[in-house]
Amino acid sequence: MRKLLPLIGTPSGSHPGGRSAMTCRFRCGDACFHEVPNTSSNEYVGDVIAGALSRRSMMRAAAVVTVAAAGAGAVGVAGAPEAQAAPAAKGGHGHRKPEGARGLRFTPVAPNTTDAVTVPEGYRQNVVIRWGEPILRGAPAFDPEKQTARAQAGQFGYNCDFLALLPLRGERGRQLLVANHEYTDEVLMFRDYDPENPTREQVEIAWAAHGLAVVAVEEEHRSGKLTPVTRHHLNRRLTATSEFRLTGPAAGSDLVKTSADPSGTKVLGTLNNCAGGTTPWGTTLHGEENFNQYFAHGSRTTDKRYGIGTGGTERKWERFDKRFDVAQEPNEVHRFGYIVELDPYDPDSTPRKRTALGRFKHEGATVRLTHDGRPVVYSGDDERFDYFYKFVGSKRMRHGNSRWAREHNLTLLDEGTLYVAKLTGDSPAIEIDGTGKLPEDGEFDGSGEWIPLATATADGAVSHVEGMTAEEVFVFTRLAGDKVGATKMDRPEDIEPNPVTGKVYLALTNNSNRGRAGYAAADEANPRNANKHGHVLELTERWNRPESTRFAWSLFLVAGDPEDPATYFAGFPKDAVSPISCPDNVAFDDHGNLWISTDGNALGSHDGLFGVATRGSRRGELKQFLTVPTGAETCGPIIQDRRVVVAVQHPGEVDGASVDKPASTWPDGPGSYVRPAVVAVWRADGRDIGV
Repeated sequence: MRKLLPLIGTPSGSHPGGRSAMTCRFRCGDACFHEVPNTSSNEYVGDVIAGALSRRSMMRAAAVVTVAAAGAGAVGVAGAPEAQAAPAAKGGHGHRKPEGARGLRFTPVAPNTTDAVTVPEGYRQNVVIRWGEPILRGAPAFDPEKQTARAQAGQFGYNCDFLALLPLRGERGRQLLVANHEYTDEVLMFRDYDPENPTREQVEIAWAAHGLAVVAVEEEHRSGKLTPVTRHHLNRRLTATSEFRLTGPAAGSDLVKTSADPSGTKVLGTLNNCAGGTTPWGTTLHGEENFNQYFAHGSRTTDKRYGIGTGGTERKWERFDKRFDVAQEPNEVHRFGYIVELDPYDPDSTPRKRTALGRFKHEGATVRLTHDGRPVVYSGDDERFDYFYKFVGSKRMRHGNSRWAREHNLTLLDEGTLYVAKLTGDSPAIEIDGTGKLPEDGEFDGSGEWIPLATATADGAVSHVEGMTAEEVFVFTRLAGDKVGATKMDRPEDIEPNPVTGKVYLALTNNSNRGRAGYAAADEANPRNANKHGHVLELTERWNRPESTRFAWSLFLVAGDPEDPATYFAGFPKDAVSPISCPDNVAFDDHGNLWISTDGNALGSHDGLFGVATRGSRRGELKQFLTVPTGAETCGPIIQDRRVVVAVQHPGEVDGASVDKPASTWPDGPGSYVRPAVVAVWRADGRDIGV
């Protein structure tokens, strides 16, 4: 196991994208410094695109719109000193109405390094809820100097990522906020934390700060401000020690039985929940991503393929519970890495880990329905040179809110077929040289197929992978992808269908190993070596039917500095877009615009949220909507008509930072602990976002 880099004095430039060493340690267990788990010979799909404008770019040259680089209004938080805010920027368009596609008519925020959430001119914001705020009855007020595991279990957790806002029928002006709590950063949570000797209390607080949260929120009638409704009967916390249930084809398998659970169906906890999704039947989905970092002393081939280290872990949890020690409990790790389905409207329900959707580092899970009402779930495996997948259910959704319909719909993700993607370019390989130079046909595009891995039914499961049983496919899904020749991608993250066009968009964050000695070289889907900025692929399912097994693909966006000739923005003139680096979570507004949050900006400015038109004459026009504080990542996001909501994850997570030497004082100012939080943004005039 690689020795951890020191926190103090470690240059962030030595880490993937713009991440700090601290983020690499606590979020993903230094995954990018370990040996790449995928050693198969499958074709690699690299990164970004071209130096020259494509033919489509030339055709749209007349559509140039000047982006005012310095002209974004940075608006303070409503109700200060509730949270810190950036000062308003000068310049820009003044009172002239900003141009852009409908839904994106705002003055872009300029790249910056301000320790605040910076939003466009004419917009306001508020901190909705912070780490430690009590949400359950009996939970005490947050006191970081006297924190306990019991208190944390009733409070909002740490480092929120995926967010959902769901309707609360019969409660006017209220919605239900659901949040993932991906991971903990003990150095910023505990004063004088000793990483070599954590205490049991610190470990148990961290267990309680992981997981999921459900909390009712109330909207202010005259603005977009949201405030939590504490002690609401639907408020809920699920942690690393809460009960979850394995369902589907791998449930009860010998591969998931442990000494504590010989049935192989009952799991304590959910870990490293990153992105997620909502379902048409009213539940939420939560992806267990970098679960490997919590487990010590791996030794098997399957452990290595999933990035389980051979030594101890960063947090040392294995000292306090043997289930985190693979040498003592070899199957416990097989019970993590799934999509969790939660019914937020039933606070007494047991969340389910859906094994039919496969086991890997799920970035998220988004759902659409086939024409006959069956669910299709897309999910990326967030690892360098790994794959992206979809699940096509075999049972139809039942409409309505009756108990009969809800019980039926809670079985939809246990039966169906799991697929993995293979992409093929339509240009000769000799024309893909790794520089981003366009092939002779003027664009990077091609075709793809969904390769079936296994099918689960009510009567059992069938493997479509030679040499693997169905149970093995669903538990060791990465190995199944290796065997069928799936296409290696550059950290496939969020993948989501456009509700207006039906096209599917996949964010690929980065992969600086692309093209290095011993690693896969460029291909048409990922044509640039040393990909440190990432890109976005656009997929069109055959006949625009989500159950299709064929699709077309093209490169929609290649991230980086627009002045870099190897960047591309769907053909839109590059002198009229915002710079973007490391796309991560994606979402859509009702106009069909794609919204992209970033993680690890390698351009020297803070991470942010961007909107980009996907159709019409402004297709590819990318505009930055907000930036987040020092050390933070933009997560969430939720795009409503009158409100944008984001999770500000790991603020202050900068090398050398600690409780006593904070790198950020967001959101409460000097003298307070830096606290991950959820932020809502709205137009000051109360009108819809970007119109």
